[in-house]
Amino acid sequence: MSVPHEIAQLERRRFDAQIARDTDALANILANDLIYTHSNGHQDSKASYLASVASGQSRYDHVDIEALTVRPYADDRTAVVNGQVRINLGPGADGQPSFIRIKYAVVYVQQPEGWRMVLWHAQKQASADPLT
Repeated sequence: MSVPHEIAQLERRRFDAQIARDTDALANILANDLIYTHSNGHQDSKASYLASVASGQSRYDHVDIEALTVRPYADDRTAVVNGQVRINLGPGADGQPSFIRIKYAVVYVQQPEGWRMVLWHAQKQASADPLT
């Protein structure tokens, strides 16, 4: 399997684990030295991010991957991902669905135990969609 295909599948599994609040699956994808920068600028470590998913503070009801590009580097031991997703955050204060569209960059590194995400950086995107 090619590195871009393998990493694209891993990204989909990661989003599925976030939706399911499966912190065990996420723990196997995230590197111990993870730096996770949310679209609002807040930064988490692996431990604090897993805690926020477990508590529901970081909530994802559905994630639509709108764009995904994987570029391998360093003899296929590092991969940079650029993507765009639309995330359903659940009902807002008015009871209507709440969405956010973000562009993001991720870095994966091949470690002895497998691919691990070492960096996530997200930025909110403007949208003509009235729901975002």
